[in-house]
Amino acid sequence: MKNSHKTFVLLLLLTFFLTNILKAQGPPIYTDTPILLGLDGGGIRTFGKFTSTGNGNAFVQPLAIPYNLTTDFQIGVVQPFIVLSSKGQDSKTGFGNLSVFGKYSIFQNDGKGKTFRGLLKYKQSLNTGSGKVSSNAVISQFDFVAGYITTKFGIYGSIGYAFISQNMPDKIFYNFAFGYPLLPQKYPPFQLNLFLEFNGSRIFNISRNLLFISPGIQLIATSTFLIEAGFQIPVVDDFGITNYSASLGIRYLIFWVFTDAYEIRTILDI
Repeated sequence: MKNSHKTFVLLLLLTFFLTNILKAQGPPIYTDTPILLGLDGGGIRTFGKFTSTGNGNAFVQPLAIPYNLTTDFQIGVVQPFIVLSSKGQDSKTGFGNLSVFGKYSIFQNDGKGKTFRGLLKYKQSLNTGSGKVSSNAVISQFDFVAGYITTKFGIYGSIGYAFISQNMPDKIFYNFAFGYPLLPQKYPPFQLNLFLEFNGSRIFNISRNLLFISPGIQLIATSTFLIEAGFQIPVVDDFGITNYSASLGIRYLIFWVFTDAYEIRTILDI
């Protein structure tokens, strides 16, 4: 009986520490997170991303809706709205291609004040967007995402491969992020996080690379809402056309059931 009580107390303490860890560390702005929403968790994410290039500007406003079928399996949809402004031409607007995705957690190692997790992700684009702002190509992308998160910092990484139709060259994507909370932990959560990320891709066949260094800041205002901003500077650009990219967005947790340690900052990184 005493052993049962000890086990119960240890489980309560572990849940408490994990909850505080995930409240101290939000998901990175440009890099995916291995943390899911918890059983029957659902959320919504939207952000505006402005990109300046030598040929013109682009603004993308995606709306992402994830839902957890189990504590280990998440599905979701992403619908972007796109504005393209080319030099010497009128602006073009419309909805981009709809994407569906699934995430499956493959390992989870939790300890006092830390957690190490990994998942597999599949994302499939559908040719549903306006021809003015969307490509006719269909993209199937597979990713591996991992993260080591403590009460003092978070380290995240992902690598993915995209198969692209229409005889276009495939791409490989790689991301790394370091997160650092600036404020003491408290409940209800109110946290300010700094991020430094590296986000890159390589296009096969033509051997072109693009690598950004991406600083960002994130304010977790309540247990269901956060606001974040990021800035991407190209350090490798074999195309020589990208000037910079800036993002400003929100994440909102609509509802959750039995989420415990999987609260606001697990809301989705598409």
